[in-house]
Amino acid sequence: MIIFYTLLRREIKRFAKVVIQTVVSPIVSSALYLLVFGVSLGGSVQLNNGFAYLTFLIPGLMVMGLTNNAFQNSSSSIVTSKFSGDLEDLRVAPIPHYYIVWAMGLGGVFRGSLVAIITGLVGTAFHYAQLGKLIPIEHPFWMLYFFMIGGLTFAFIGIFVAFLARSFDQLSAFTAFVLLPLTYLGGVFISIQNLAPIWQTLSKFNPLFYLINGFRYSMLGQADVDLMTAVGVSLLAAVITFILANYSLAKGSFSRW
Repeated sequence: MIIFYTLLRREIKRFAKVVIQTVVSPIVSSALYLLVFGVSLGGSVQLNNGFAYLTFLIPGLMVMGLTNNAFQNSSSSIVTSKFSGDLEDLRVAPIPHYYIVWAMGLGGVFRGSLVAIITGLVGTAFHYAQLGKLIPIEHPFWMLYFFMIGGLTFAFIGIFVAFLARSFDQLSAFTAFVLLPLTYLGGVFISIQNLAPIWQTLSKFNPLFYLINGFRYSMLGQADVDLMTAVGVSLLAAVITFILANYSLAKGSFSRW
C-alpha cells in the first residue's frame, strides 16, 4: 500500500502544481457553457421531460468535466513520462502493473471529480439565481457510482491512448476527433429525444451516452435510458478499458518512441 499511495500522491501533486491549467481553466469553460447555453438560450429550448434546460444541462457539464479531465490527467502523465524517461524506470521497477494503472486511474478520478464538483456548485449558483431553487440530487449513491466509474473509465482510456500516441499532437487529435464527438453526441447538451431517428440510434452505441444519462438520473430521477442498463454498460466499459490500460503498460515497446 505504501507503493500504491506514493504513486497516487505523485499523480495528485503533479496536476496540483499547475492548478490554473488543470482545474481553473476547465471550470471557466463550464461556467461559460452555463452562461451562454443554460442562462441566455435556455428559455428557448423546450424539453419533453418537464425540466428547465438549465436543470438538464448541469449534470451533462459535470460529466463532461469529469471525463475530459480524467482522460487528460492520465494521458499527459504517460506521455510526459515517456519522453522524460521516467516511464521506462517505472515499468522495470518491481511494482505490479495494476498498481500503476489504478494509481493513475484514481488520480484521474480525483482531478475529474474536483472539476465536476466545482462545476456543479457554479451551476447550482446559476440555477438558484435563474429559477429560485437548488438543483436536486435524487440518488446520491448512484451519483457516487457514476463519478467513480466514469472517472476510472476515461483515465484508463487515457493510459491506453497515451501508449499509442507518439507525440502530444497525436494525443490532441484523439481528443478532437474521438473524445469530443462522443461527448457532444452523448447527450450533454440535449436529450436524444430531440434528435432525428438516425442520430438516436447512433447515440445508443456511444458508451458515454449511458454514463451521462446514468449520472443525470442520479440527480434528476429521469433519463433517456433505464438505470440498470446505464449501470451495466458503464461497468463493462470500465472493465474493458482497465484490461486495455494494463495490457498497454505491460506490453508497451519503447523502441518506437
